[in-house]
Amino acid sequence: MRALVVGSAGQLGRELVSGLAGELAWAGDLDQVDVTDRAAVATLVERVSPDVVFNATAYNKVDQAETEPDRALAVNALGPRWLATAAREAGALLVHFSTDYVFDGVADRPYREDDPPRPLGAYGVSKLSGEQLVAESGAEHLVIRTSGLLGRGGSEQKGGSFADRILARARGGQPLRVVADQTFAPTCAPDLAAASVALVRAGGRGIFHVANAGSCSWHGLAEAALALAGIDARVEAIASAELALAARRPAYSVLDTARYHALGLPPLRPWREALADCLGSPGRD
Repeated sequence: MRALVVGSAGQLGRELVSGLAGELAWAGDLDQVDVTDRAAVATLVERVSPDVVFNATAYNKVDQAETEPDRALAVNALGPRWLATAAREAGALLVHFSTDYVFDGVADRPYREDDPPRPLGAYGVSKLSGEQLVAESGAEHLVIRTSGLLGRGGSEQKGGSFADRILARARGGQPLRVVADQTFAPTCAPDLAAASVALVRAGGRGIFHVANAGSCSWHGLAEAALALAGIDARVEAIASAELALAARRPAYSVLDTARYHALGLPPLRPWREALADCLGSPGRD
């Protein structure tokens, strides 16, 4: 497999680059190629001539997207469209990553790939638009939805992963107030990257949900991170409404991964175990 990775500086992109190793033909971030520039994308893909294009770019500032919807759409929708178009012309597969935030969170069971999406905010709208434009491009494609991504080093856009920020605040003696009314499946970037490559090799096409096993709230994730780091700190459980954030989040966005398993691929490990690796902790739950 000859692979091209766009978004290589992000927490997922870094793991894809590491995992692909000798199969990597080119890797770069938005400062190497502007995915919103159709000509630049086409030139890059034609020059590299990959078998697979991994799009790990994302505008993931959920609240800021409410005031920057055009920027969110440019990166999360137009970018995937141009990558898909270039991949089609090169005869390559496009692997694009999406989010649990395409759902409204009213379900009482994990969301399946064929459940109707209904995003609550501009970020979710932009990610769903990206999915749709990829599907309409005519390119061979694989769209992978995931949730609560955590990675070694975290997200540069957000100043580190959620767990990293919690640990930093606790070590600084700052009060910890974390929402307890949003349930999802935390997913570690190394596991997602490996599963994505496995999906490509297994012939996965269309939409797949991929996440670490189990689920929790952000409050539960914060408590688990502190325990794994050996930090004794109190985390106050609060309701989402208390933060008065610009964007609404789904109250429940756990993803059903049965379609992924149906290809004979093994379940991703429990999120607590994966979190320990992402934090560099020897502990296990």
